[in-house]
Amino acid sequence: MKLELVSTTKCFEGEQRVYKHHSNVLDCDMTFGVFLPPAAIEDKTECPVLYFLSGLTCTHENFVQKSGFQRTAAKEGLIVVNPDTSPRGVELPGQDDAYDFGSGAGFYVDATEAPWSKHYKMYSYVTQELPELVNANFSVLPGKKGIFGHSMGGHGALICALKNPGLYQSVSAFAPISNPSECPWGQKAFTGYLGANRDDWAQWDATSLVSKYASTPQELFIDQGSADNFLAGQQLLPEKLLAAAAPNDHIQTIFKQREGYDHSYFYIATFVAEHIEYHAKLLKA
Repeated sequence: MKLELVSTTKCFEGEQRVYKHHSNVLDCDMTFGVFLPPAAIEDKTECPVLYFLSGLTCTHENFVQKSGFQRTAAKEGLIVVNPDTSPRGVELPGQDDAYDFGSGAGFYVDATEAPWSKHYKMYSYVTQELPELVNANFSVLPGKKGIFGHSMGGHGALICALKNPGLYQSVSAFAPISNPSECPWGQKAFTGYLGANRDDWAQWDATSLVSKYASTPQELFIDQGSADNFLAGQQLLPEKLLAAAAPNDHIQTIFKQREGYDHSYFYIATFVAEHIEYHAKLLKA
C-alpha cells in the first residue's frame, strides 16, 4: 500500500509525521500520525511501536497536538502511531447527525448493520491493516507492540488486546468506556453498528471480555480522573471492569484514580509520560 506524506515536523530530535493512504478495509482514504524517535531516524534502529486510539469527535490531530507525548516517546525510543477515529470521506445517511455516532465515533468495532458495515470496520483497520502498513514502512521491532487510548479509544485499546491474546505486550487506557453495553454511548453505538441483539455486543465489551478471558496473562493499566463528568454520568463504568477482572487469574489490573482531574486533554497531558514509561518498560524488556 502506498503512503503519501502529508507533513513532517521536527520534534524532540525526532519527527512528527502525518500520512495519508487508501484503506482497503474501510474502503476510503485515511490519515494517521506517526512519531519517529531520534533512534529510528538517525540510526535506523528498530523500535517498539505504541498505538494510541482517540476518543469521540477526535481526529488523528488531537493527540498529536495536545498531549505532549513526543518528549517521552523520544526519550524512550518508541514509535507512536495514532489513527483517526472513523472512516472519512464516505457518504452515509446520518453519519454527521450526532457527535457520538458515525463520523468521529467508529467505536473500534466491525459493524455488521447496513449501511455502516461497508466502511465502519475500525477494529480490523486498527488490529490488521494499519499495523501491516506500519511494519512495511517503518523500522519496527518485531513482536514489540503496545496499545493505549482515551475514552472511546480506551475502550478500543482494551478490546483490541483482550480479543487478541499476546498481540500487544502492553495495554493502558485513560478514562475508558469500560462497559459499553451498559452505558448510553455504547448502547447507541452498538445498536447502530451491531444491531439490537445484546448477545452480539459482548464480544466488543471489555467488561464481558475480561470476565471470560482465559489465555495469555494480561495486565491492564486503567487511569481515571475523579472529577470526570462522564464518570459521574455513568458513561465510563470502570468499576464494572475492575469487578469482572478481580476473580480472573489471567488478568491483572492497575487502577489509578487521579484526584480532581477531568476527561480533557489537560488530564491526558499530565499523565501521558507515566503511561509511555509504563509501555516502554514492558516493550523493551
